[in-house]
Amino acid sequence: MVVGAFPIAKLLYLGVRQMSKPVANRIKAGARRSEFFKNYVCLPPAQLYHWIEMRTKMRIMGFRASTIKPLNEEAAAELGAELVGEAIIFVIGGGCMVLEYSRQAMNSRRKEDELNETITSLQTQLGELALTTETLDAQLREMNRLMLSFPIPAAPATVSK
Repeated sequence: MVVGAFPIAKLLYLGVRQMSKPVANRIKAGARRSEFFKNYVCLPPAQLYHWIEMRTKMRIMGFRASTIKPLNEEAAAELGAELVGEAIIFVIGGGCMVLEYSRQAMNSRRKEDELNETITSLQTQLGELALTTETLDAQLREMNRLMLSFPIPAAPATVSK
């Protein structure tokens, strides 16, 4: 059953990923059209990303630049829209992973509960069998005691010819 479920989960993940790309593309298109979205959602992360990227590149190459020129508005809007789109794909993928983990944890918990229930049932049956064995043992001892308390009949005398 697990072998059959794996390709289905993989196919489901691929479907969610493919469905999240158009959603991300719509958000990117909305970011290009809306000034508010562009100015307050796309531009700040894009400029921050550009600043961190340039700073890192400069340090790797050994330069010590004090100021980094910000991106122009068009390039920053495009980069910001790409970052937002990738963030959405990342969030959807992360959500799928969290849901899959919780599903696996729930299945594991259910199996563990079933196993604990089976063990408890077996322990109860074992206790009942032990009690039954003790009862039968006591009855057997009582029967042996009763049989030993009966007098042994004398053997009939043999007549000789």
